[in-house]
Amino acid sequence: MHIVDLHNAGARAIDRAAEALVEGFAAHWPTAWPDIESARAEVAEALEGGKVCRAAVDDHNVLLGWVGGMPSYAMVWELHPLVVRPQSQGRGVGRALVEDLVVAVRARGGLTLTLGSDDEDDMTSLSGVDLYPDPWPHIASIRNLRRHPYAFYQRCGFVITGVVPDANGPGRPDILMARRV
Repeated sequence: MHIVDLHNAGARAIDRAAEALVEGFAAHWPTAWPDIESARAEVAEALEGGKVCRAAVDDHNVLLGWVGGMPSYAMVWELHPLVVRPQSQGRGVGRALVEDLVVAVRARGGLTLTLGSDDEDDMTSLSGVDLYPDPWPHIASIRNLRRHPYAFYQRCGFVITGVVPDANGPGRPDILMARRV
């Protein structure tokens, strides 16, 4: 596996990146990119000027996954999105993409990398809970019920910095995370 700049990878790679979004989010976040057209629009947005967009490919140039990063404050970047094709998950592809993004953000003067990881499918103990008026006890005792990605991000050095209660409807929060680069 090696990581390439998706900006220079060509139309075929961009189509594969869109397919990866549809495939990778279908099981738990099917409304994120429900079809290839919405996924292509997301890839096009990730490729806009000033953003980082990197892809992991195998020795045959088959796209395994990709990550996008965009500036959000003077020294803060947001990781969005990260997807690894289902058949390539659990093999270090996601971790390699995150670390590559960290290097790119650091090179651009970034100090912090943030992300939001939605819980729309009852994957954590925060789902289905009224997080108002005090979300912190719930965050402090969060449990991963069904392989929610927040645990992956923790292994990559991210910490939970908060939640957006009801971000995706009642009891469907967005888990906010960050790490120093």
